[in-house]
Formats: sequence, C-alpha cells, structure tokens
Amino acid sequence: MKKLLFAILMLMPLSALALTEKLSSPDGRYEFVLTQHDGRFSYTLTYDGKTVINPSELGVNIDNKLFESALGVPNEDVRLWCENLRHIGTDRLERDTTWTPPYGEWNTIRDNYRQMTVRFMKGADEVNAEGYSKGKCYFFNIDVRAYNEGVAFRYSFPETGNGLFIHLTSELTEFAFEPGAEALCASWAQDGYRWKPLTGSDWGVAERPLTLRLANGLCVSLLEARLVDYARTKFVLQRENVLRADVYSSVDFMTPYSTSWRTIMVGDKMTDLINHDYLTLNLNDPCALSDVSWIKPGKVFRSDLNKKALFEAVDFAAGRGLQYVHLDARWYGPEMKMSSSALAVDSTKDFTIPEVVSYAKEKGLGVFVYVNQRALYQQLDSILPLYKKWGVKGIKFGFVQVGNQQWTTWLHNAVRKCAEYGLMVDIHDEYRPTGYSRTYPNLMTAEGIRGNEEMPSATHNVTLPFTRFLCGPADYTLCYYVGRKKTTHAHQLAMAAVYYSPLTWMYWYDKPSAYRGEPELEFWDKIPTVWDDTKALQGNPGEYIATARRSGGDWFVGVMTGDEARTVTLPLSFLAKGKKYIAHLYEDDATLKTRTKVKMTTKKVTNKTTLLLPLEKAGGAAVWIEEVK
Repeated sequence: MKKLLFAILMLMPLSALALTEKLSSPDGRYEFVLTQHDGRFSYTLTYDGKTVINPSELGVNIDNKLFESALGVPNEDVRLWCENLRHIGTDRLERDTTWTPPYGEWNTIRDNYRQMTVRFMKGADEVNAEGYSKGKCYFFNIDVRAYNEGVAFRYSFPETGNGLFIHLTSELTEFAFEPGAEALCASWAQDGYRWKPLTGSDWGVAERPLTLRLANGLCVSLLEARLVDYARTKFVLQRENVLRADVYSSVDFMTPYSTSWRTIMVGDKMTDLINHDYLTLNLNDPCALSDVSWIKPGKVFRSDLNKKALFEAVDFAAGRGLQYVHLDARWYGPEMKMSSSALAVDSTKDFTIPEVVSYAKEKGLGVFVYVNQRALYQQLDSILPLYKKWGVKGIKFGFVQVGNQQWTTWLHNAVRKCAEYGLMVDIHDEYRPTGYSRTYPNLMTAEGIRGNEEMPSATHNVTLPFTRFLCGPADYTLCYYVGRKKTTHAHQLAMAAVYYSPLTWMYWYDKPSAYRGEPELEFWDKIPTVWDDTKALQGNPGEYIATARRSGGDWFVGVMTGDEARTVTLPLSFLAKGKKYIAHLYEDDATLKTRTKVKMTTKKVTNKTTLLLPLEKAGGAAVWIEEVK
C-alpha cells in the first residue's frame, strides 16, 4: 500500500496537489489554515472569526548545492527548496495536561493544545519500513499547535537514512495584516519603544516580542519560543502591511532537527497578552533536572568591591529580608580584557570570595558573582568546579554574544553546565528569553531590557509589561534612593509587583548608608519574587498598568502610570470570596515632609471593595493585601 501511495503521488500533476489543512484551538476561538497552492505554502489565522493574519507565506530557503548529490538532480531544478513538496500525510493529536514549575508566576500551568504535523517529501524514491529513504529523497514537516492562549508553528526535518546535513539560509515566514495595524517597536533589546504603522521605506528592524494593535480592535504579540540551537529572529517590513521573520544568520544542522517556534498570541485587550504569557514556557521541553531543590529565587543586593562594603552589604541585605549579595564587574580585573582571569580575585582587592561567602552564610544569605563572557568562553570548565567549591550560588553572565547559531548554542550549553554544578544563572545584556527556563530552571532571569541602568521614563516603564515581559522574566535592576530616577518612589515600589524576575536585583545604585528607616520599604521587605497566581488587571502600553500577584493567602498589587497623572479605580474582585483582609497602601503624597514622600495607610477590605488610587505623573501605588487569619 505504501509503495502504491508513493507511485500515485509521483504520477500526479502538481496542480492536483493543492492542499488545505485546518487547525482550531480547543475553545474554537483560533483557526489556523495551512494551504499549499501552485507548489508554495501559505497560512491564515482568525480569532473569534476576526482576521488576524491574511494569507502569508511559509517555508525556508536552503543552499541547494548541498542537495545536488543527495537528490541526483541539477541544482536549477531545486532552486526554491520549499516549492513542489509532495504531501504524504497529516498527523493530529490533542493534549490536555498540567505541570508544576519549581517557581514562577503560577503554581500550576495548563498545557492544552491541538497539534497537526503536515508531512511532505521531495525526491522520487521510496522509504523503508523504518521511514528511512532508500535513496535520493528527503522530508520536511510543518508543525502547528493551537492553544487557547495562542498559535505556534515551526519547521522540522525528520531523520533520513542518507544523513543529510542542511544549510538553512533564511525563512520565508510572513505575517500579513489588514491595513491600519501598528506595531510597538524596539530595534534592539535595550532600546526604547515607539508605535509604527506597517508602512514606509525606513521601517528598520523590530525586536521580539512584537506587540501590535489591529484596526479591528484585536491586540497581537509575535514571539519566538524554544530558541536553543537556532539563530535569533527579528521582524522586518517585507512590504506594506506584511512583516517577515528575519533570521539573524544561516543555520547548519543534521536531521532530525526543528526550528524555533513562531508564536502568535491574540487578545481582546492588551492585558490578555500578559495573562497568557506562559504559552512560551509550554512550547519548551519539560524540566531536564531531576533535583531542583538547590534553585532558590530571591532578592539580590549589589555591593561595592572592598571588604568593608561587602560586609555592610550583607548586613543591609539581611536586615531588609533579601537573600543574596552580588559582586559585580571588575572583582577579578578589567572585564573587557581577554587576559583577566575569573579564577581569582584581582590582586588589588582586599577580600577573598570564600570569606565573603562565609560571612554571608552566617547571615543566611548566598553570593552571586559577575563574569564577562570573555572569561566564561575561555574558562568555563575551570570556573564552575571552583565556584562550587567556594560556595557561590550563581553567576551573572555579562555582555553575552547573541544572534547567530554558534553563540545561541554556546550560551545554552553554558546554562546546562552551570546546572551540573548547582549554579543559578542571570544573563545580562542582549539576550532575551524564549522559555528555556522550563527545561533548565537554573536560568532564572535575563536582562535584555532597558531598565534602571539607564533610568528610562515612566512611559517606557509601563510599556514593558506589554512587550519585553511577555517573553519571560527581566532583570530591570530596581532602585529607590538614587536621584537620577525619573519616577516617584511609589512607582519604584510598585515595580516589585508589576515586574517578574525570580532573582530581583533591588536598590541597584543605592548604598546601605542611604537608608534612613523609611517605613514604606516594608513592601519590598515583605514581597517575594515568585508567585502562586498572577493577574494583569488593567492597563495599556505607555499609559498605565495594574497587576496583582498572590503568594499563599496574601496579595501584592502594583499600579504604575506613565508620564501623565491619572486615577485608577481598582476593584478587588480577585480576592477570595468570604475572606477578610487588611490592605496596606503605599502611595505618593507630595505634601508629606519626608525624603521619599510616600504615604502609608491601612484599611479593611474584601473582594467587594474597590480602591480609588490617584496617581501622580510618573507615579504609582503599591498595595500589600494581608489575609486576616
């Protein structure tokens, strides 16, 4: 029967091979339609019957010279690699499971999807019973998953008996929108954001996630998931109203192999995107570690690099309920010099790592150290056993190289090696997460954000939850006392609830001596960094955001506004019915004669209570809602 099927396929004219395959989400709101017509692939996507993606091309470009000998045909006959592939079947499945992350924004995550794998082949030979080619033939799949939270697709290359090595030069993947769509663009990971129509010759390049608002009222985010050994993608304007996935560089691999997932989330309002951002995690492999008990989220304080400052930092961090102290760049010498060795403290310093670790341990704290990628690249296999011996808890990778396949693969291999030695990881600079922390949860957080190292505007700060934070945790480096910040103190307090990072660097530019017993800092003292439940309540990019997070029976709420004052009406309907709570409010009050001008009040609340929060320009409000036992 298999031989007869292939014989029929080979004899059919290409015009008879037109193909349409449909996939809907479990709740039926998304519908993805894959079409092969005149030998080429395209797709459409709708949400509640509304157009999200108009007909858009799918496929990849491959250096065909590598296939000439394998296929036994002249190069000109395989000029466009994805054209005229023959459909050999479609496999479908449905899954509905839940999994428990070791930490996160939710204590359990539902993984419910429908999947289709549309299988194709090229070449005129048969396959044996094991599915391997007997000769000059290869296979190509388009995998599509539809969740209630979004849709994802990727390209996969099943294993073939002829052991093909593939040189993928680019993707054909497009995202075509109706006229009137606008995208919230940043050109690079630490850039600012600006709205752009999908028109014009100077559009440039846009980072992912890319958030859009459509003319029909829908909100959309384009993301990338499970980027492990592929090249990073950004978005370029292919033509008016059509974006293309722009892969940073070519990719080389041997079958079997899969590209990263192209992911599309849709919502009726912008906060829907935030509330579904666990989709990226679901598209990654389950946890590969048998023991995760050593992975401890927490709050981190950065110290100056001398013994007195380090011991003072430990004392301050312990007093403020933090869990770690951090030694930043230059503890082992000039970080940008290849000659600097991260195997020893610089000779000009008056401390050793073991004595800092020992003092921190006495106070119940751990130690993180910064290492630039120059040293990591040269010394990783020597660094890891040494740091484990010293008792270091984690490494902040600095100035990592990202983009091409080589550095993507190197970076994730480094995370895996760190896990072998019980070391947590924070990746700084251009790296943006794509959900790999599900597989290796020792990858705790990453920068890839314009944070308080650059003191951005309040408008930027309330854009981030709808853009950068959709792809995963971000090390924003919270500040409180430093005078360069462009927001109020309550705005900074609220960040700890609005922004998610299992390792949260707090008081980034602040010194222990800046503290004067400000009582409102109990909000930072009490707040954890990981959660049992999370709800984005209200907001729009660049305007404001209100987020509530639960730990045990208590809730922590952060409300931040941009560069315009506003009053936020906040129903507390997310609280449990029938329970009583005490709300501790921390709000800006310019009339106070204090350094920080943060007012503290308390009130009894239930799930029927509505808070009225007047926010100053660039201001905010933080609320700790304590369950009455």
